[in-house]
Amino acid sequence: MRAFISKSAIHGAVKAPSSKSYTLRGLICAALAEGTSEILGPLPADDTEAAREVLGKIGVLIEDGKDAWLVSGGRFKTPNSDLYCGDSAGTLRFMTAVCSLVPGTCRLTAGPSLSKRPIGPLVEALKQVGVNCKSDSGFAPVTVEGKSLKGGVTVLPGNISSQFVSALLFIAPLAPREMAIKLSTPPESKPYVMMTLDCMQSFGVKVKASAGLRSFKVARQSYKPAKYNVEGDWSSASYPLALGAAGGEVQVNNLNLHSRQADRAIVYLLKKMGAHIQTDHDAVSVKMSPLKPLRTDLSDCIDLLPTVAVLAAAAGGVSEFSGISRARLKESDRVAAVKEGLERMGIHVSEGRDRLFIMGGRPRGAAVDSKNDHRIAMAFSILGVLAGDTIIEGAECVSKTYPEFWDVLKSMGGEVTLDGK
Repeated sequence: MRAFISKSAIHGAVKAPSSKSYTLRGLICAALAEGTSEILGPLPADDTEAAREVLGKIGVLIEDGKDAWLVSGGRFKTPNSDLYCGDSAGTLRFMTAVCSLVPGTCRLTAGPSLSKRPIGPLVEALKQVGVNCKSDSGFAPVTVEGKSLKGGVTVLPGNISSQFVSALLFIAPLAPREMAIKLSTPPESKPYVMMTLDCMQSFGVKVKASAGLRSFKVARQSYKPAKYNVEGDWSSASYPLALGAAGGEVQVNNLNLHSRQADRAIVYLLKKMGAHIQTDHDAVSVKMSPLKPLRTDLSDCIDLLPTVAVLAAAAGGVSEFSGISRARLKESDRVAAVKEGLERMGIHVSEGRDRLFIMGGRPRGAAVDSKNDHRIAMAFSILGVLAGDTIIEGAECVSKTYPEFWDVLKSMGGEVTLDGK
């Protein structure tokens, strides 16, 4: 599907969708708790639907309530078919660990994009605590023999994916022996690990974590059923907030201003770029102003790279983003995708392995390939609104985390036509 975007005046108030990261974490904890939990205000999207389907195949009953999911967990069964995780990295990585608790053998498969993303370090870490598992040369599919988790000590790098650490944390309380997780390198995306610890605590599980999140100790204990509230998603909110900063005036509601979510940093980054920001209870308002270049380390909030990169394209001067190497291992190589899209729109970009330099200017309309990456599609819609005459190829990929995105953009005044209809 193509999105045709014309130059538009942006104005309005929107509600941030629920957090994908917290929805997935809530589902996993509820699945591990014996009894029925409520996930309140969950996000319905491709990634969370993948998790629901996989959990259902191992015996977790998930029912739709009024703005809630009722999850009956704690009693797993052997799946009668492969566990297809789509392109949801969180689902694949979390469930690879969870399958060590399931009777029988589980085979986890992935979509084309996710099949190119590494899972080898998690498989090796699981082996250290007794799990009988294997991957296809470090990538999906992954096969896990259930009931093989023993516990003890496992060591893995902290600078590849925080999801590997979270996956181990989820199963640690259910290991027969106390489990210790040690990181051989400093962790990146620390806020996501903290989100996991917070979610586990909501379900009655306590973890001893070192101050720098380099080591964790988890005693044997049980998850308790809970009512779990999912807050708004700062990652998804970054796009309408950036639209307000670049081309109008926007208010985004349903945001926890004290959230653990890493992408809450968008408020700080927009302020640094000169945007007018106001906060009030659960809302953030942004008003357009001339944008200044930005130099910042994105290692803890790497998903914001496409958002701030397109803003940098409309700012005066040179912006520099560091700590971005892990962005190459997302749904697309986001460093390459950002560079290609910006150059198509007339913006000069240079890159190093872990750095990106963007010379701000006057973006012009162009056809941009989203690479089937939801964050690339949504970010370049911002420049499309500013420049006009822009086409986003593969526009349907936003359903991964923000299915209503194009309708939301239209509600704010964005002139968008999908597939020319």
